[in-house]
Order: sequence, then C-alpha cells, then structure tokens
Amino acid sequence: MVSVLNTVDTGHEDMIHDAEMDYYGLRFATCSSDNSVKIFNLKNGSESLVADMKGHIGPVWRVTWAHPKFGNLLASCSYDRKVIIWKELGEWTKIYEYTGHNSSVNSVAWAPYEFGLILACGSSDGSVSILTSNGDTWDTQKITNAHTIGCNAVSWCPAIEPSFDSSGTQRNGPVKRLATGGCDYLVKIWKEEGDKWIEESKLEAHSDWVRDVAWAPAVGSSKATLASCSQDCCVIIWTSNDYTSWTPTILNVFNYVIWNISWSLTGGILAVSGGDNKLSIWLQSGEGQWTCVSETN
Repeated sequence: MVSVLNTVDTGHEDMIHDAEMDYYGLRFATCSSDNSVKIFNLKNGSESLVADMKGHIGPVWRVTWAHPKFGNLLASCSYDRKVIIWKELGEWTKIYEYTGHNSSVNSVAWAPYEFGLILACGSSDGSVSILTSNGDTWDTQKITNAHTIGCNAVSWCPAIEPSFDSSGTQRNGPVKRLATGGCDYLVKIWKEEGDKWIEESKLEAHSDWVRDVAWAPAVGSSKATLASCSQDCCVIIWTSNDYTSWTPTILNVFNYVIWNISWSLTGGILAVSGGDNKLSIWLQSGEGQWTCVSETN
C-alpha cells in the first residue's frame, strides 16, 4: 500500500492541477485554478514557501522543471493561452512569456538536456509549439493541426546515444522525437527532420480523448516504450523496436477516467492517477505482465 509521508498545506485558494519535484527532490512547484504558481523548499520533512508567482490570468494546468544544467528554471501553462518561463535570479522572475496559441495551453515539457533548452507546448487550438532558447531570445516552431479539436499532452523521447560502426564512425546522432496525445483519440509520434517536424507514427487504440502520454526512460533497453491514458478509462503501454511499428498492450481498464501517468526514473514502474482520487503503482514482470503492487486509500 502506498503510504503518505507528508501532507502539505499549499495555501492555494482553488483546485491544484499539478505538483512537480525538481531534479534533486529538494523543491516542488504547484499550480492551481487560483491562477498562481508556488514553489516550496523541502528540508527535514517540512516545507517552506519560497515563491508565490502571479503571472497567469486563468487556471494554471501544468508546471515543469528544466534540468539544473540551465539553472533554476520552471515553465507553466494556462487556460489564458500563455506559457511562462520563470527563473530564480535572487527572486523568482518571469523571463519569457509565449502567447502564440489561440486557446488553452494544456501541457508543457522540457526536452532532454542533451538537446539544449527546448520546451514543447500542447494546446487546445490543436497545435504544438517548440520553444528553443537562443541565449537572451527564444526561437519558435509550430506543428499546426497536430490534433483535431486539441492537444492535451506532450512528452519527449529520451536522448538515445548515437550508434557507431565497426570502424568507430558515428552512424547517426540522437534524434529529437516527441509524443503527443489529443482529443481525436490519437497518440502521435513526431520526429525532427531538418528544420521541420514530421508525423512519424499515428497510434490508434483509445476510444476517447487521450489525457496524458509519458515516454519511459531509456535504461538498459533498446526497445522504445510509451504509456498513454484516456477518458476511455484505459492505460496502454506501447512498445517499438524501430519507432515506426508500435505494439499496444493494455495495462488495465479502470472504472474511472485516467488523468495522469508517470514513470519511475528507471522505467518498469508506472504511477496512475484518475477520477477516483487514488494513486496506483504498477510493476512490469520479467515476462512483460503488469501488476498493481500498491494503491492509496
């Protein structure tokens, strides 16, 4: 059974939509329908409020920490159509605001640090924006019509090490790939080619809006693994050896909508949360079977 180690009174005045730990597990950020983003320090089992950031004018759906290589950096996205990037410069400060979407921005995710400081943003306008830091400025690309009706989730593929032939010559470098989930019931895989993003695969198995996608860490396995969850109450694990042909495995069909999924740092363990306000932990056996090993009350 999952046990609660600590309960935090965040002081938010409305529903909390996301809570994310930083890279070292020393801080966590929260966001809420009260339009705010908050950051807390964790020390000796207690927490203290570090920052209460007011920059959005609508419910804030997601927050995500950048790799510490780039400093203390946080991105947030909101119903107000904005993406805000915050940085700790003595105090937490808004350093960039992106307003290139025409509807709610539902998901943000930083690329693997090996690619540089890059943020993907998925919106209800159906498009996905790619924001790339260029020092003091940000370059923007957009995948238009990524999902009809809207995009709910984005997740980056891990940066796979380049391969080499027998002479030691590099065959290919890491490829930027992105998974998205949408209101069209689809999961899509996007690949960067030159200065464009192309649709590499379209994964069809869900029967309702896809609410979250999560690419598993690439640890000791040549097989790509991706999880998706949906309003159809289903969690699906997708695997591929070539990023083109994908095999779906139903982890479980629940009795409620599934909103979020998250992998352990080494893969093989998946956390699932949904409309019953519970968290369940699923473990993959050596035979590839998934079993629920723990659940909150």
